[in-house]
Amino acid sequence: MASPESFSGPSKRVSDWLIFIRSLADNPRLTGAIAPSSRALSRLMASFVDPDDRKPVLELGPGTGVVTAALIERGVAPERIVAVEFNRDFCAQLRTRFADMVVVQGDAYDLSATLPKENSGPFSAVVSSLPLLTRPPEIRTALIEHALSCMAPGQPLIQFSYSLFPPVKPVPGRFTIERSKWVIGNLPPARVWVYRRGA
Repeated sequence: MASPESFSGPSKRVSDWLIFIRSLADNPRLTGAIAPSSRALSRLMASFVDPDDRKPVLELGPGTGVVTAALIERGVAPERIVAVEFNRDFCAQLRTRFADMVVVQGDAYDLSATLPKENSGPFSAVVSSLPLLTRPPEIRTALIEHALSCMAPGQPLIQFSYSLFPPVKPVPGRFTIERSKWVIGNLPPARVWVYRRGA
């Protein structure tokens, strides 16, 4: 199997950009970013995932697979990753690059209907690159709470955004949030928000 580094060479980056730009032009609301996540941002997101936990990792909106590669580089076995992606072209690319990963084409905002029963958790972590700020607050909150319910208390839901404020505010008694420093090397600068459900 190819190493994660093989997904970051010049030809792969050009390919990622071409698919990404086409997707952005076709449906900017669903893509929600102006460029694929940088390696620095991807590695920071992956750093919150425990590579030794044997439960699967749920990745939402993996796009071209930059964060996926960072998860594998972190030590997460590809067969542990369940990826939910809406875009058909991205799904095809992910299945080619990460043959051992489970790729589910569908709506991450409706996980109950999208995830097959055998891939519905419990998960060790949820890693999300979804453009949450393009959705109404109640839909964002519902997604966070549903995803957290698929994990044991204390397990992380990792989300990035370009905003000064969290895409979903913490709800006392239901879930907490921590934030990273800005990743300046990302285009545009981004930060990581980690949600956890209390015991």
